[in-house]
Amino acid sequence: MARRIEVTGAGGVRLAAWEFGDPPKSGPDPAPAAPGVLLLHGLMGRAAHWAPTARWLSGRHRAVALDQRGHGQSEKPPPAALTREAYVDDAEAALEQLGLAPAVLIGHAMGALTAWQLAARRPDLVRALIICDMRASALGAASQREWAAWFRSWPLPFATLADVRKWFGEDDPWVERPNPARGAFYAEVMTETPDGWRPVFDPEQMLRSRETWVHDAHWEELAQVRCPTLVVRGLDGELGRAEAQEMVRVLPRGAYAEVADAGHLVHHDQPEAWRAAIEPFLEGVRAP
Repeated sequence: MARRIEVTGAGGVRLAAWEFGDPPKSGPDPAPAAPGVLLLHGLMGRAAHWAPTARWLSGRHRAVALDQRGHGQSEKPPPAALTREAYVDDAEAALEQLGLAPAVLIGHAMGALTAWQLAARRPDLVRALIICDMRASALGAASQREWAAWFRSWPLPFATLADVRKWFGEDDPWVERPNPARGAFYAEVMTETPDGWRPVFDPEQMLRSRETWVHDAHWEELAQVRCPTLVVRGLDGELGRAEAQEMVRVLPRGAYAEVADAGHLVHHDQPEAWRAAIEPFLEGVRAP
């Protein structure tokens, strides 16, 4: 099961967190009986994208997924509030308010960047870290322009969810070959409106969030992460093998894993292989 928990993020922004597994036995905020895990989705994602992973984790961990600001059921603040610092502050607030620390942070894409920035800043809150398909190198202005053009290409509104799945899984120019998992991913971030299906997020806010990190490299913060860290990439994802292995080299306690036949959405494309890739690492960092 999953239960919603309210978290107050930076600047009073209301955030929705979802705990997977059995609810606490007594008291509003008891200490977790198992090691805490906080899951952070990527840009345009939502906590529900972590549901299969979180349910699997809940057997031996207290697994909580956060809808980050501007995403899912969390508050959508003004663009000026979509800073890198705010995203990191939100994750810090979630760990502290939910009593998860010291926790394992698992982040995908932008959520992974948030996770390692927090681990660098507050090592006392983070037991271990899993980075899923996020680059440490700067992507640059051209990348941001490509994303803006991609958003404009979406044929909004979609008439049905089947149309959503087909476009993002087959017809999107960014799709090299049919990918039903990608279509399902985007179907989960659509909502029905009077004229059809539209994203639950504001595309302009997504571009603003991306703008705050796309021009910068993040190697220095990565090198400051002192906890055990696993870098995971999909073989067809956005993080290349050479850069991933360099990230492992830079990390003081880095390890590497890759998932075959997976693109950027590693945990969606190959959920069983994803779990197999991270399970040994999680076993190795379990609390004594």
